[in-house]
Amino acid sequence: MGTISCVSNFIFLSKNSISSSSLPFFKKPIPIFQSFNFSSSSSLQVSASSTSGKAMVGENDLLIVGPGVLGRLVAEKWRESIRLAALSWNGEGSFVFTSSSAPYDCNDNGPCDEDTPTVPIGRSPRTDTLLKAEKVVLEFDGCVVRLAGLYKMDRGAHFYWLHKGTVDARPDHILNLIHYEDAASLSVTILKKKLRGRIFLGCDNHPLSRQEVMDLVDKSGKFDKKFQGFTGTSDPLGKKLNNSNTRKELGWEPKYPSFAHFLGVSE
Repeated sequence: MGTISCVSNFIFLSKNSISSSSLPFFKKPIPIFQSFNFSSSSSLQVSASSTSGKAMVGENDLLIVGPGVLGRLVAEKWRESIRLAALSWNGEGSFVFTSSSAPYDCNDNGPCDEDTPTVPIGRSPRTDTLLKAEKVVLEFDGCVVRLAGLYKMDRGAHFYWLHKGTVDARPDHILNLIHYEDAASLSVTILKKKLRGRIFLGCDNHPLSRQEVMDLVDKSGKFDKKFQGFTGTSDPLGKKLNNSNTRKELGWEPKYPSFAHFLGVSE
């Protein structure tokens, strides 16, 4: 029997009882200091513990930081919660924060990797929030993994656009993706290696334009709705992410190497 203890949106797990296939997903932020007892053969049991104490993450624990669905922003309150989570870590074991690839300073559909400079502080409230949160984590010697656009069959940009029908955005904007399962397995890989103060990048290395994404959705025949199209012409372009350095250092590869592979169609 292992234990998952949660500090606000932040989860630490006994490393002896966790694997990438058993990592739980929570769609909403978890209240402060709930604890979960689990095993691979039993259903998740939830019990609340006192909010007066402080959860400590030690040598045999894994601390995963991520608000709700991986990568979602909750502005200043989120950053404050990150500091709370970091303060609950005793410096042993592992600590990783799931961030976003948004801070990379590239918006011309050009190449981007782990070493690409980030957006200067002050240019964008969104990237400011992310970079300041990352700074807190790195100050505590934790690791950051910057994730591309997360998806599964019924969640992600493709699903939103499909249900919207017509989208006021340019079709040639480049999108980068990573499946939720792959984001989880990458995070666990970082945790198990007990790395310190590092930034990694999570993506499938198969960037697609918005139009290409929706063409694959249509080609797959897996969705009832029909996408009508993109109508924008002047919004910003994107970036083409490549995380070959992350893969080489960690020895990690995604289960779903591309969105097309996930859908079971050829590109």
